[in-house]
Amino acid sequence: MIHDETYKKLHHISTATLTTQLLKRGFRNTFIAGLTPLRPDLRMVGRAFTLRYVPIREDLDKAVEYNNDNNIQRLAVEAVGEGDVLIIDARSNVNAASFGHILATRIMMRGASGLVTDGALRDTVGIQQLDLPVYTRMPHATTSVAVHHPVDMNVPIGCGEVYVQPGDIVVGDAEGVVIMPVSVANEVAQDGYEQERLEQFLQEKVAKGSGIKGVYPPNAQTLEEYEVWLATQPGL
Repeated sequence: MIHDETYKKLHHISTATLTTQLLKRGFRNTFIAGLTPLRPDLRMVGRAFTLRYVPIREDLDKAVEYNNDNNIQRLAVEAVGEGDVLIIDARSNVNAASFGHILATRIMMRGASGLVTDGALRDTVGIQQLDLPVYTRMPHATTSVAVHHPVDMNVPIGCGEVYVQPGDIVVGDAEGVVIMPVSVANEVAQDGYEQERLEQFLQEKVAKGSGIKGVYPPNAQTLEEYEVWLATQPGL
């Protein structure tokens, strides 16, 4: 079970810190490389809701118009719920878009916490106006049916060569997106929050001219100074 305090902390912890905490626990491949945030000013925290594409085949993908009753992409849009992050496995193919403005608007209205694709997006200027964290490799004006055939939703996928399981915790900031197993989310959030507090103190010392020896990593004296400093700082 994910604690409310965990979600609160994850809104304040960088993806850099989270990857370090996950690495300490043996998780080496958690950051989806190569993505650009369309809204770097927004933080993203939510649960993974996945959508998987395979390459098109002409007997299956003749029409440019989409059937909302049986197209997996459209069914996924209407299944995304409050707090979900829609994560698309587009096979890192950027030869056509994997999603667009109207569908992004719809998942936002359904309460989604974000949108992530290892492919391209169309209508990116419009998407940038939404109050929704969105991550993509690049813009592409062509609709998805040119190269993508949707086959599954809410199944394990690979997004940018990172394994994503439905329900995984997804965190995004201006640097990118991290995928985290639920089983370690509470402890990663707690330890990550403490790491960031310490590193804030160390950063301030270095910015004031301190050398890194005995500071980064901190020795006993620096840790004692940190405890004094910490007592003056507000918490969450």
